[in-house]
Order: sequence, then structure tokens, then C-alpha cells
Amino acid sequence: MTQFPEVPVVADLCAVCAKPLPARNGRTGRSSVYCSAACRQKAYRERQGDAGPSVHGLIKEIGRQVEELVPQPPSVFYSGVTELSSAVARLRRVARTARDTARETVTLRSVTETSATVASGAETSVSPAPVTKVSASAASASAASAPQLALTETDFAALTESHRREIQVHCYRMSGSYDDAEDLVQETFLRAWRARDAFEGRASARTWLYRIATNACLDFQRRTARRPQRYEPIPGMNHGTGEAPARLTWLQPYPDDELPSAEEQPEAAAVGKETLELVFLAAIQHLPPRQRAVLVLRDVLGLTAAETAEALDLTVASANSALQRARPTLRDHLPDRRGDWTAAAPTDAQRAVLQGYMAAVERLDFTAMADLLSKDVTLTMPPNPFWFTGRDALIDFIRPSLDPASPMFLGHWRSLPARANGQLACGGYVRRPGTNVYRAQVLDVLRFDADDRIVEVMSFEPHLFPAFGLPLKL
Repeated sequence: MTQFPEVPVVADLCAVCAKPLPARNGRTGRSSVYCSAACRQKAYRERQGDAGPSVHGLIKEIGRQVEELVPQPPSVFYSGVTELSSAVARLRRVARTARDTARETVTLRSVTETSATVASGAETSVSPAPVTKVSASAASASAASAPQLALTETDFAALTESHRREIQVHCYRMSGSYDDAEDLVQETFLRAWRARDAFEGRASARTWLYRIATNACLDFQRRTARRPQRYEPIPGMNHGTGEAPARLTWLQPYPDDELPSAEEQPEAAAVGKETLELVFLAAIQHLPPRQRAVLVLRDVLGLTAAETAEALDLTVASANSALQRARPTLRDHLPDRRGDWTAAAPTDAQRAVLQGYMAAVERLDFTAMADLLSKDVTLTMPPNPFWFTGRDALIDFIRPSLDPASPMFLGHWRSLPARANGQLACGGYVRRPGTNVYRAQVLDVLRFDADDRIVEVMSFEPHLFPAFGLPLKL
């Protein structure tokens, strides 16, 4: 039998200073390749200085990473491949955006030519009454001026890619949905391409894209007309004695590893992480779309009243009035105590509770699970209609599916830790009777009380697993 030479175990090393990387503490998803913010910032400056945001620079960077790959030691090899895959993914997004904008140019030219002979031209806006309507004359001017612009489709794609993460987070705050945020980013970039002749320079690109993204989100809200409701009792089901929580069928979590960092994008100054927690995201969904936009631009992004008014085509007085109406409504839908919905990074005690929670599910141990839950714990499962308030009601609901003696027994479970919206989470996999594969079943996002007990569980559908670095089966 062939024996491979032993390779010493080496800790993951920083790509800049070669020092050991900090422990991941069970986290999954994209690995860091830097030991500190300083090293990440140094790498960022080197990339900007050597290659800039151009596609040629990104290709050059990928080539450098490929040449530096070495299979030994394995930990260094893994870090190098991780960094390379991130760069390749970025190049792929640039190429996709360039492809889509090139198609958009062809479409605009086709519409312009058709409008000359057709009395009623086709409506190219995404909604019947758009906020950012592009008139036929504007479309014609944009298409006619395209050949004279310095920005080609590829240059434009590289420029927008550098702002993709923060624009996606902005769209997520506005919509409350990870899936919709991805679509809205694409819509934002296509709108920006149509209006690229109004772009005044690289320094204003971020503000320009935020304005377009905000208006795209407002058009989206007009089309969907989403309104929070209350969960309704299901006949024959014990929901507990607590008040029915708000029901937001579109609410989804956001993976922590996809958040932009101040080191990666220095001009995207760190925004309070509490504005990405699910409690906050659920609360701002109760605001009318324009009030929500004003509140996010003013209180989250820190824009001035004048900048907010300009972005939304409002007067300063109207923007201030919308903000004054939005703030009390937001407070009404947040817990009374700030500590009940926002906290610092998860503590070691909370991580231990998460591990205990996953272990209890794998052992089908109801007693151990109940010990980790707060007495007034709540469980919701967007977009499904199931909801429960109180520990007893929650255990009564899950018992039939976790009891091997029950005809409703779902199967055996395994779990992997994750992070969502700054909170601890875990992906649950179930192996159904008669099978040997664990398949993605549910993504649980946990919130803790002051005693480090689980006070809320929000369970989401498994199609989100890849966004969190989780496989769809084990």
C-alpha cells in the first residue's frame, strides 16, 4: 500500500505577512486570507496601485495568484485557492455585467430605430409609473452618444463591480430579501448603463449608483406593493399563548461573508451592524417605501438632508418630513430595549449554546433542546405560515418530526454553523429514512436574550445555503 510522506500541520497563514490566521471558531463560508485589518488594507492598496479597478488589472492579479500557488503546505494552498476563486468570481461578475450592458445597448438602439416608425413605442421602464423613467429622447441620446463615451461595456462593468457589495447591501435593506437584492443590483447596473452619459466622474460613482439603486428599489416596491401582516392561527395547531408576530413572507437572511468591509472599500465607511439585524430589517419593512428610503439614506448611510432630497427628487422640507414620520414608526416596531435586538459580536457562551443546539437536534434530544430555549422563545418560518410563541408550543411542534416512533418522523439530522446578519445561525440537513444522504432542509438564524438563551428562531428555506457557503447535501 502506497504511503504518502507526512506533511507537518501548518496553521493558515496571512497572504501579506505570513503570520498564522486567527481561528475560525467553527465558521463556514469564505475564508479570510489576512490576519488583520492592516494586512487587508495593505493588500488593497497594493492591488489598487498595481492594477487599479480595470479588467486588465484584475486579469493580471489573477495571473499573479496562479503563479504563486503551491500545493504544500495544504493550509497555504487552501488560502491561495480561496483568494484566487474570489478574484475569478469577481472577474466573472464583471464579464456578466459587460455582457448584459452590451445587450442593453443593442436593445436601446433597436427601440430607438423602432420608435421612428411605430407610433406607440414599447415601454422600456420596469414599472408603469417609474421613479427613474427613461424617455424615448433620453434613450435615443444615450444610444447615439455611446460610441463617443470613454467607458466601454467592460470598463463600466469593472467600475460598478467595485461598488457591488455595498449596493447589494443597500438593496437588501430596502427590500428585506437576499434574492430580490441580487436582482435589484443587476437592475441598478443596467439603469446606470442607460444613463452613463450623466456620469460625471469616478469620484461621484458611489453616490450616483446609490441614487439609481434607491429609485430601482422604489419602483420594485411599487410593483410588488408588499405589506406586513400578522400571522393567523392554523386550526388544530398549538401556537402558544403569546401574541402573533408580524408576518413578512419575503424576509430573508444575509450572509455575513458577503458584507463589504471598511478595509476592502475604505470609502464605504462602516455602517452600524445593527441596521442589518433581522429585527431591524423586519421593522423598517413597516415603513412606506419612500419613508424607508429617506430613513436608510439619512440614518444608515449618513447622507445630508440636501443629498437625500436630491437623490429622491424631493424638496429638503419633504425629505425632513418623511424622516420625522419614519422614526416614530420604526421605534414602534423595535423592542423597547436596544439590547433586546442588537448586540456586539456573538460571545463564547452563545457559540456554546449554538453547538449545544445543533448537537441536541442531531441526538433528537428534546430535553437538551428545551434547556437552551427561553421560556418565551418565538419561532417563525418565512414564507411559510407556521409560527409559535413559547417553549412548550415550539417543542410540541417539532416533536412529531424528530421522534423516531412517530409516523411523521422526518429523519436524522446533521448541522453546520453559519453567520447571518451578524447573528449565529446553522444549516440543518436531514437524512430521510431509507436514504444515506443528508440534504439541506432549513437555515436557522438565532437571537439570544441577556441570559444567553435562544429567544428567537427564524427558519428559512434551503435554497439560500450556497450563499452562506453551505453545501446542499452532505
